Amino acid sequence: MARIAGVNIPTGKRVPIALTYIHGIGSMYADQICESVGIDRTRRVNELSDAEVLQIREYIDANLTVEGDLRREVQMNVKRLMDLGSYRGLRHRRGLPVRGQRTHTNARTRKGPAKPIAGKKK
Repeated sequence: MARIAGVNIPTGKRVPIALTYIHGIGSMYADQICESVGIDRTRRVNELSDAEVLQIREYIDANLTVEGDLRREVQMNVKRLMDLGSYRGLRHRRGLPVRGQRTHTNARTRKGPAKPIAGKKK
């Protein structure tokens, strides 16, 4: 099992698909990594040699922010917004949608399950 950026990537999948299991690497970056390292996109992870896995690991370390560092950076950005008291920061603090979505109906993902209101039957 190949371990890249602290994540065990699945061995039976093609390399670009397996790389997307790493937080911060999408399909575009996965293709870019394969192209720059010189790995065929149709190869599977279990077909890679240790040297090729090492090349992928070094490329990711040198050029991308992934996993723990990326999560920390995003958390710090959200915390900065909350400390500033900006509108986006207040929405984060209250657990409401941040990007202008309606909240009269919907927004259940951010707000959580609906809380019943006592005495409202009709």
